[in-house]
Amino acid sequence: FGGLGLNTNPAAVNFNMGGFGAPATTATVFNFGNSLGGAGTCGGLFGNTQNKGFGFSSGLGTGPGAGAGFSSGLGGTSLGFGGFNLQPTQPQQGGLFGQQSQAPAQPNQLINTASALSAPTLLNDERDAILAKWNQLQAFWGTGKGYFNNSIPPVDFTQENPFCRFKAVGYSCIPRSKDEDGLVALALSKKEADVRNQQQQLVESLHKVLGSNATLTVNVEGVKALPDDQTEVIIYAVERSPSGMSKRVPASTLFNYMEQANVKVQLQQLAVVMAVPRTALSPAQLKQLLQNPAAGVDPIIWEQAKVDNPDPEKLIPVPMVGFKELLRRLKIQEQMTKQHQTRVDIISNDIRELQKNQGTTVAKIAQYKRKLMDLSHRVLQVLIRQEIQRKSGYAIQMDEEHLRVQLDTIQSELNAPTQFKGRLNELMSQIRMQNHYGTVRSEERYIVDTDLLREIKQHLKQQQEGLSHLITVIKDDMEDIKVIEQGLHDSVHVRSGKLS
Repeated sequence: FGGLGLNTNPAAVNFNMGGFGAPATTATVFNFGNSLGGAGTCGGLFGNTQNKGFGFSSGLGTGPGAGAGFSSGLGGTSLGFGGFNLQPTQPQQGGLFGQQSQAPAQPNQLINTASALSAPTLLNDERDAILAKWNQLQAFWGTGKGYFNNSIPPVDFTQENPFCRFKAVGYSCIPRSKDEDGLVALALSKKEADVRNQQQQLVESLHKVLGSNATLTVNVEGVKALPDDQTEVIIYAVERSPSGMSKRVPASTLFNYMEQANVKVQLQQLAVVMAVPRTALSPAQLKQLLQNPAAGVDPIIWEQAKVDNPDPEKLIPVPMVGFKELLRRLKIQEQMTKQHQTRVDIISNDIRELQKNQGTTVAKIAQYKRKLMDLSHRVLQVLIRQEIQRKSGYAIQMDEEHLRVQLDTIQSELNAPTQFKGRLNELMSQIRMQNHYGTVRSEERYIVDTDLLREIKQHLKQQQEGLSHLITVIKDDMEDIKVIEQGLHDSVHVRSGKLS
């Protein structure tokens, strides 16, 4: 067991998720974007960016027993409208997410655990040391039974025991919904598409479960997909009095009514897995939660988690025990990531559509500007002709004479050699000269860089030398071929002379 970092001294065991033998310095942080037991919202999507690990947003508890949730200690009272006719309930003491706070461990249980981990006396020989290491391994893993004495029953090791290594502390947003908002989250074992298609039937069925009261209406606040093909439906009930006034049923009252045995059976027939009230914690409950660490969580780690809280006003420490809890939160993260990606795709499509509409609008504005200019010129021409017809036969008036003088002055300024018309003629002549110069020198449009021209000349020179060398080799070969031919010709003549 050396690879697991086991120690026969239980007092030397470290409780952290960093590794089996790593010292427990700070709590491993898994940040959750929304409370798992309430409808709290937080400023950031996944909380503070300084946190390590995960960021999830879920509104439901961790198990069927999560019903007590954040409504613990709130108590429910019946409304004056006679909807549920519930009696006032006594405040209940409960832990976060409906986990009842456990009583302190009995001294015998603590002594038995210490004996099983450090000094078992089952076999009274050297095998007891091996058994102690085995019990330590089971305690670290959080499962199994620890045998230590023949006359005393074994100790059950669970993940809540102080020696279990698979624990961490994350952060969850403090719920902000009030009890008066009346929000209750229902987890249904159905897909989101099926729930949305049958939303009206679900509302009618819930209305029947709540007694089919004519003054009571059930409304759906929102529908959200959960991992494992489950769906979260947030509902609230509105009760109307005979006088016409309406008021939401408090979340604690509605939840307490749903927790009744006969109502639970009806809700299970509607595929409701569990119900959680969306209510905020009272200051007393929040103080009690922070002061008392959860079962199996070391007080030192809990205190360090409170110190490392990036935003104590919005976040509270949440214990995470076991791989199942980590897997569940990972699935929630994947689900939220998928939803965020879907939303980003929708926003991207909207942006592309808006950009397309913007381009169309800009083109239309330019077209309307041209039309406005053309219409302005036409209107001006019509006004000129109308004014000419209206003034025909009348003598020139004083203001018209002033206008004529101003027009003559402007015309003379325009026609002056050093003014606009002369400059315009000069520009026109230069433009014509540039065009003529461009046509004449069109063959010299390209300018080669000096270094590049030098490289080209060098390359052509090398090519020329290579061709000269090749020509020389060919000439030498031709001379050799002529010599060979002459020798063959002479040898042929010699042989013919001998034969004759």
